[in-house]
Amino acid sequence: MESTESSYVSSPEAPAKRSPPPPKSPNSDNMEKATYIRFLVSNAAAGSVIGKGGSTINDFQSQSGARIQLSRNHEFFPGTTDRIIMVSGSINEILKAMELVLAKLLSELHAEEGDDVEPRTKVRLIVPHSSCGAIIGKGGSTIKSFIEDSQAGIKISPQDNNYMASTDRLVTLSGTIEEQMRATDLIVSKLSEDPHYTQSMNYPFSYPTSFNAMNYGSNGGGTGGRFQNNKEERNNSLTIGVSDGHIGLVVGRGGRNILEISQASGARIKISDRGDFMSGTTDRKVTITGSQRAIRAAESMILQKVAYASERVLAQ
Repeated sequence: MESTESSYVSSPEAPAKRSPPPPKSPNSDNMEKATYIRFLVSNAAAGSVIGKGGSTINDFQSQSGARIQLSRNHEFFPGTTDRIIMVSGSINEILKAMELVLAKLLSELHAEEGDDVEPRTKVRLIVPHSSCGAIIGKGGSTIKSFIEDSQAGIKISPQDNNYMASTDRLVTLSGTIEEQMRATDLIVSKLSEDPHYTQSMNYPFSYPTSFNAMNYGSNGGGTGGRFQNNKEERNNSLTIGVSDGHIGLVVGRGGRNILEISQASGARIKISDRGDFMSGTTDRKVTITGSQRAIRAAESMILQKVAYASERVLAQ
């Protein structure tokens, strides 16, 4: 049975077997701020990335310092039978984690195809349609320079209007693993400059066919409140304070944000009534209930939403 323990890694970073190339971004601040990349993996290959009891994915997280999440079994990117991997952290951490995952997938192909065949695999990155313009550049100048610098093939799919809720496109990278890694480096560095791209980090799997897709273990995930499979899921709760002025951001228009956080994390979230504050403060009570993993995930998403709003206020 597949199970991913999606942990917040704090263990010391272990050296990867092969270091990715130095980042090309001239802005060193971009290298340290948190960003993410999503890419596809076949449902059959996902098990080798996860490992028994989540051992491989946890090892990759420890080695890279990045966070690695996977959409759940049979919850696919629209129009495919492929699952979604999201890797988040600094650009250097993301590159280390991606290289570990790709090397693992290549080693699995080697085992299937034999030593006489040099296996090749393509990397299919998921990029929001709104961010593709930055990768293409004026008259295709940016993507041409990326192809030249990395020596990888880079193709961007047309937007698929068959999936109205999907605003994402696939960016396919071909070549050796080193060429694919150089191309990924250039693309992630470019995407991280876009604040709207980073803002969407909290909702990596929000497609109609995979809306509950964040994988927090075999019994976690799913619609908020659906915990009948495991009594443990009901027994944990955490109450945090969120300022009255920021509650609207957490709830979202028509409750959309809080629903998405609940769906993605697998936690139930309840907000106190207006005027019902945490003791001695003017912060509203936000009570998160579910497994420890679901609680950690929901708390992180809520705090990131509040932090992003605070950064925008300070920047004005």
